[in-house]
This record gives sequence, structure tokens and C-alpha cells, in this order.
Amino acid sequence: MHSKKQAPVKYYVGIDVGSASVRAALVDEFGTVVAHADQPIQIWEPQPDHYEQSSADIWAACCLVTKKVVCGVDASRIRGVGFDATCSLVVVDKQFQPLAVNCEGQNYRNVIMWMDHRAVSQVERINTTQHRVLSYVGGVMSVEMQPPKLLWIKENLQESCWEKAGYFFDLPDFLSWKATGVTARSLCTVVCKWTYTSDGGWDDTFWKIIGLEDLVKDKYEKIGNHVLSPGEPVGKGLTPEAAKDLGLPEGIAVAASLIDAHAGGLGVIGADVKGHNLPCENEPITSRVAMICGTSSCHMGVSETPIFVPGVWGPYFSAMVPGLWLNEGGQSATGKLIDHVVQGHVAFPELQSKAATSAHSIYTYLNSHLDLIKKSLPVGFLTVDLHVWPDFHGNRSPLTDLTLKGMVVGLTLSRGLDELALIYLATIQAIALGTRHILETMQAAGHHINTLFLCGGLSKNPLFVQMHADITGKPVVLSKEVESVLVGAAILGACASGDFASIQVCS
Repeated sequence: MHSKKQAPVKYYVGIDVGSASVRAALVDEFGTVVAHADQPIQIWEPQPDHYEQSSADIWAACCLVTKKVVCGVDASRIRGVGFDATCSLVVVDKQFQPLAVNCEGQNYRNVIMWMDHRAVSQVERINTTQHRVLSYVGGVMSVEMQPPKLLWIKENLQESCWEKAGYFFDLPDFLSWKATGVTARSLCTVVCKWTYTSDGGWDDTFWKIIGLEDLVKDKYEKIGNHVLSPGEPVGKGLTPEAAKDLGLPEGIAVAASLIDAHAGGLGVIGADVKGHNLPCENEPITSRVAMICGTSSCHMGVSETPIFVPGVWGPYFSAMVPGLWLNEGGQSATGKLIDHVVQGHVAFPELQSKAATSAHSIYTYLNSHLDLIKKSLPVGFLTVDLHVWPDFHGNRSPLTDLTLKGMVVGLTLSRGLDELALIYLATIQAIALGTRHILETMQAAGHHINTLFLCGGLSKNPLFVQMHADITGKPVVLSKEVESVLVGAAILGACASGDFASIQVCS
């Protein structure tokens, strides 16, 4: 209860679109999540390495979860909305209606997901140009970025999609357009996934040399010629239609968005760690790496001057923290890989049954099972004869080789729960070793990293956290507020509202 002298608490809504679900949170002005909700979204996989979604399905989920978290709250206290999302590609026509990104012509499937690898030949051709913009993506563009996907659409769906397209949005920017009716793009998305540079903007020569000169001719209207910094207010706030959809007041501030990993990084990297004797306590924020671990993992490190790291994306200026350069390492499959390995094992039905009987999740049960079989040695030594190479979906960083495949060495004829637990452990260790490889590469290039800050779904798994601490040799910090990505999105809304002077103050 607040006394009459205390001002009413202000609230901000953070909306996070992940790979498989949409989540929303109501966050107060002190950074506390007071309500949150989630809703699954559909993924289509029409053929291997093709992953598609529906922007209508995603927006409907955004509306559902937002209405849930603001239910019963005085609308006058809700001051701003911030979106983050996966860096998937949304295609709409000139009337903003969805356009099919598939040969089947199903228009509702108008999103090519970030993890889609259909544009393999296109990205190879782009990389052979050795254009100067590639130096800002670790020297090699990823198939998960937008230019190769755009080129694939032009070469494979010329009449049905490319010629009819009015706008190509990164998903976070689609959401801010849907909320405001303004087609402005976020500096975060266009810099990190589209080759825009914060000092020079679009480079005409790049688009022409890769065969997408059409985008230059229309002065980049289709991919964005109005760019805002993350947290800047977009247009006049929520339109009447969007306000009704979301259950929020018309006109409240909507922020320029962030990619989901960047929102997580924003939510944790500036955390106050005084009194915990951590090596980063009296060091600048540049001594920290934020690791956002979900379906995939991203490793976000900032620096005061640009650092070019082979095989690591960036440096991107002001793409996450204003005034600082960002490098982004990543692993294309982490949570998805763990699920794939565990669910594909012959003992998975037995695991499901025993976990259900014990009223635990399958991963909590596996962790306790490993404790039972570890005997006297630490649990990590159980896999001395079992090894996993984790690049089942290629290697994003630092090898930048999308053709790499996964591998398991040391299998036996055992088919029981013990073996499933061991291969689960070995997979987590392999992911942690991949993180170590990324950190070592960043440090060799000039970063000075001494502490890891973890958030995302996998950070809730104590085994995943412990293996990262053991294998990297660095302390791992977990936020007291576990929904760091949602907090990051809400920080954007708080900044756009004008209640805080800057993102740094909000954080």
C-alpha cells in the first residue's frame, strides 16, 4: 500500500518474441517483474533447414500475453511499451499484407526464421565479394543474416514475392510498426543483421555487387531509410487499433526495438554486483560478457573502441548499449541441441515417465540422476570417455562454418537412462567448450573479460551454469530477476516514455 504522499508506481510493458513462444511482463519503475505470461507460437519446417512462421500468429500471441499481464492494472500508470524479438525476416506487400516466403504460396507463412539455412549458396557468393561491410560481421556473413535471405527470395520467388514485396522487416521492427504504424527501423537490427553502419548508413556498392540493386533504386524504402536508436519513441505511440489489440491505452510510448539477445544483454550486463567479491566489481562494464542462452546462445561483449574479432559479429556501435561498441559471438543450436539429443534417445520415454512420477521436469530429473551415478568424483568427470562436437546446425562463432555437422564419440551398446544422462551431460559440456572458444577468440583480439552474466531459459538449469563456470574458469553471475530479457524490453519502454533520461539510467 502507498501512503497519500507517495506517487503512484509507474509500469512498463516488455514483450519478448522468442523462437517458440511470446512472453510479456509488466515491470515497475524499480525493475521488478510484477506479472508475466507466455504463449506458444507455431513453427513450420516445410523441408530441411527451412523454418517459417506467421507474423499474424506472432502478433496475436503478443496481444494475448499483454492483455494478461495488464489485467486489473490502472491503465493510467502504464507509461511505455518495448518489444524485442528474434532477428527473423518478415515480408509484407505494399498494403502491409503478408506475402508467402515459400514455394507453396501460403501467405500467412511470411516469416523466414533466424535459424533458417535455405540461403547457403547465396551467402557463399556474398562472402566471395570480400566487400568492406563484411569486416563488421567478423569477416564472414552468416546465413542467418538478412541479405542472403533477401537474395534467396529474389532468385527463387521473383514473381510471387520479390516483385510484390512492399517492405522487408526484421521481426522486432515489424512489431514496432504494428504498434505505431511507423516503418522506422531500429539501429540494433539494421546494424547487426542488414549491414547498415552507424557512421555511413547503407552502402550502395554492397547491394549492387550482390545483385540487390533494386533496394538502392527505391532509396531503401523497403528495408528502412528512417533509423532510430533503441529506446527512442516511435511515432506518436500506440495507434487506436494496436491499443485495442493489446489492451493498452492509446498513445502510450512505443520504443524502437532490440533483437531478443540484445534485450537480454541490456537486462543483465549493467547489474550491480557490489559486495560479492567478483573480479568485475571495480572494473568497467567492458570486463563483462552477457550470455543469453535459449534455443541458441549469444555472447555479448562491449568495448569503448571498435575491436574486430575474426569469426565474431561486430563491432557494432550503439547496437545494445549507447556509446559502446558491441561484439556478438554465438552458437546456432544450444537449447534446441539439448532437446534434440535427449528427446531422440531410446530411453527418453523412460525418462519422461520417471520425471512425471517424481513431479520434476526432465532436466531436473536428469541432473539428480547424474548426482546419483557420479560416485566420488565431480559430475563433470563422468564423461571422460564420451565426447560431443556440438555443431549440429553449423558453427556460427568463431569458425563461421555452416557446413559443420555434429558428432558423438565414445558410444557403447548401452540403451538405458544412465547413457542418456551421460550424453546429456556431454552435450552441455560441448556447448560450454564452444563458449570458451568464443571467449578466448574475443580476448585474443583485445577484449578483457573476467565475468560471465547469464540469462535466458538455459540459465535456469544449474548443470548448464556450473559447466560454464568450470569450463571457462570464470565466475558466472545470475540475475535475481530471472526474466532479464523481458526487463530489457521494458527498459526500452521506460526510456521511450521520457520517465528516464537514457537507457543507461533505466538500466
